[in-house]
Amino acid sequence: MSQPSPDAYEQGRGMDAHNEVMRDIRARNDETYDPTEPTRVWLDEDNTPDGVYQSLTIILNTGGCRWARAGGCTMCGYVAESVDGGSVGHENLMTQIEYCLDHEAENLDDGEKAGLIKIYTSGSFLDEREVPAETRDAIAEAFSDRDRMVVESLPDFVDREKLREFTARGIETDVAVGLETATDRVRHDAVNKYFDFEDFEEACAEATAADAGVKAYLLMKPPFLAEPDAVEDMKRSIRKCAAVDGCHTVSMNPCNVQRHTMVEELYHDGGYRPPWLWSVADVLESTADVDAIVVSDPVGHGSDRGPHNCGECDDLVQTAIKDFDLRQDPSVFDEVSCECEATWEYVMAEETTYNQPLVN
Repeated sequence: MSQPSPDAYEQGRGMDAHNEVMRDIRARNDETYDPTEPTRVWLDEDNTPDGVYQSLTIILNTGGCRWARAGGCTMCGYVAESVDGGSVGHENLMTQIEYCLDHEAENLDDGEKAGLIKIYTSGSFLDEREVPAETRDAIAEAFSDRDRMVVESLPDFVDREKLREFTARGIETDVAVGLETATDRVRHDAVNKYFDFEDFEEACAEATAADAGVKAYLLMKPPFLAEPDAVEDMKRSIRKCAAVDGCHTVSMNPCNVQRHTMVEELYHDGGYRPPWLWSVADVLESTADVDAIVVSDPVGHGSDRGPHNCGECDDLVQTAIKDFDLRQDPSVFDEVSCECEATWEYVMAEETTYNQPLVN
């Protein structure tokens, strides 16, 4: 992977020390990726304001998030999977879309199509350095027969005119914004994202002006937070996001240990443990009363590098979380129990420092 070099857009943003470390870590990656194939594509079910939809999730392989190439977020390794060189052209991006449509056709019954399309770039779909305007318009046309779309973007690039390319075609459209936390200090110092909560509020206003909605993505337990601090931060953040006009869904993502990240460096040194699945359940149960859809999709659950409990109950708690996502019924968590819940309660009462987890 080429050595990332900040341009004028990135200079002066984030923490210089974090950026320097992240650039050094990512420069160790020497893998290359095919610009004609998406990073990932899969079918699933998702809860939306219009009900549960069959969904097709697409992670386009672009030149990567411009913020990540400057240094970027402490937990995010997605840029390491991006095409070397910093950009992917229109033709190759549309070839990736065709690849995803073929995947859908091969895995659904004849003629069936996913009602919800989710497109991520591991950066900003609305950043024209990642996805050219020509490609954005072509993608909007390609999926104009679907009911809903979700596109990913940092707040900077959320623009009502760009979103109207989708809403004007009759597609219910949402912007997924990686807010990570409603607490500016945690976002700046622990995650190393440069924007403030008020920028998220402005992005919500831009989306609303285009008759689009916003799905806030939060990060449970970034580095440098102890487990109880991370849980309380998520509870506050979900409530604060749900109170913003235009934000109808909050997706809380438990941190997992991705390659070529600062979190991975801490993890190998014994200074980071991914969150407990009991913590995820606790946050969802405690915020079930907010006026928004609140969901979570723990990636890598049950593994050492992903959110986990003791290993015996991980699948059961994950199933309860998935059930909650679809039904929004906190009583699902009454159906799961394990002896390790007492250990988690001890951690919640006694853990006070991030760099010495009480339990691995």
